[in-house]
Amino acid sequence: MALIAQQMVNRQQGIRRTQMHGTVVYVAYLPLQSANWSMGLVIPQGEIENQLRLLDLMALVIVGLTSVMILILWQIQTFKQRALTKAKVAAETASRTKSEFLANMSHELRTPLNAILGMTEGLQESIFGQINPQQSEALQTINHSASHLRELINDLLDVAKIESDRMELDCQPTAVKLLCQSSLAFIQQQALKKSIQITTELPSNLPDLWVDERRIRQVLLNLLDNAVKFTPDSGQITLKVSPIKFPVDQEGRNFAPAHYLRISITDTGIGIAPNAIKKLFQPFVQIDSALNRQYAGSGLGLALVKRIVELHGGRVGVKSQVGRGSSFTVDLPCVVTAAASPISPHRPEPSSVDTRFSIQGSAPLILLAEDNEANIRTVSSFLKAKGYRTLLAKNGIEAITLAQSETPDLILIDIQMPGINGLEAIHQIRHDTTVADVPIIALTALSMAGDRERCLAAGANEYLSKPVKLKQLVITIQQCLAP
Repeated sequence: MALIAQQMVNRQQGIRRTQMHGTVVYVAYLPLQSANWSMGLVIPQGEIENQLRLLDLMALVIVGLTSVMILILWQIQTFKQRALTKAKVAAETASRTKSEFLANMSHELRTPLNAILGMTEGLQESIFGQINPQQSEALQTINHSASHLRELINDLLDVAKIESDRMELDCQPTAVKLLCQSSLAFIQQQALKKSIQITTELPSNLPDLWVDERRIRQVLLNLLDNAVKFTPDSGQITLKVSPIKFPVDQEGRNFAPAHYLRISITDTGIGIAPNAIKKLFQPFVQIDSALNRQYAGSGLGLALVKRIVELHGGRVGVKSQVGRGSSFTVDLPCVVTAAASPISPHRPEPSSVDTRFSIQGSAPLILLAEDNEANIRTVSSFLKAKGYRTLLAKNGIEAITLAQSETPDLILIDIQMPGINGLEAIHQIRHDTTVADVPIIALTALSMAGDRERCLAAGANEYLSKPVKLKQLVITIQQCLAP
């Protein structure tokens, strides 16, 4: 104790074990900074050991609880990881199933439609004999209705493609003036029937658009068709194109710095109520059930317009006043370079196609591989009427066998066939040196992204999506057979 007292006098601090009144104790001492004296604390050894045992127990409990918490956290993390993996697999499976469904739906819808349109075209061309004026008028009605159904199917599939990120764009420099003029040609007759005046403002020095020409024509046709549909007789429609550098969307946000062209389509139609504009671009929505009854439509057109334009990095806008009319604007990127050579917006169809051969023995032999009876009758009858000789295969194996034994001049092959499908049949034909150079045209009701590339990669020379126009088919055959 004397040593402890001396250290406390010297303002030292520490803890020592000693005896006091025959009892072992621990003395802890330290100097007080605010006073000139020290303070000591005497703790019996037994109490220290009890406290240490308590601390050991508490430490053991803490270690146990920590281990349990770590185990629980590990289990939660494992569960989350498994759930994420399961959700990812489910999403991938759903996406794959959706893609397969779209491909099958496309085939199942387009195949009978191809037969209807093909037979109608064959009858109109008098392939099956002469028709009278009443029959011709009836065929025009059938053709119009089937074409409308085809457009509806295409719109449905296009919406599905966009929603599943499967729509691919083939952007090229495109002459905007020719694109607008060709689009107007499609609705000119409808406008004439309603005595609607169409005016255009197309400056001569406009740069080319950088767009997928077919898709933007689809956009313009939707907007122009709506303008004609909802504009009363003797109304007016104006199509105007002007350059803009920094377009602004409806929420006031600027685009990234770039050069754009604005295509505006303004009409003097019935107009749109302000509260209806927000849902105007939603799929399967028409703003008024009364309009749905009065004006035929699926409610898909404007939804497609918006999504296709946005895929190009553009914007769609609309201003409207009930009873006064509407103005739709489409802002699209353009190519700011020297004037590009005009790109024809579409290949015009000749008014008639005459491929009959003077000597039957010299007529090209065409192998038609197709499993649908209606399509077989339609295509084979049309080809024979145009002077071609035909062979028929109803599955992939027959197509390969006939190609090897008969050596046709050209092969028309459907991709969706029983047994060996068209792609595999093309692949095997291309590996046979005796027929490896025979031109092959793939005819398919598939229309999903990548279908054309797969057909060409398998060895096809051309790809035509059903329903195919028979005149266009003959033109393609002529091109493939040309020396």
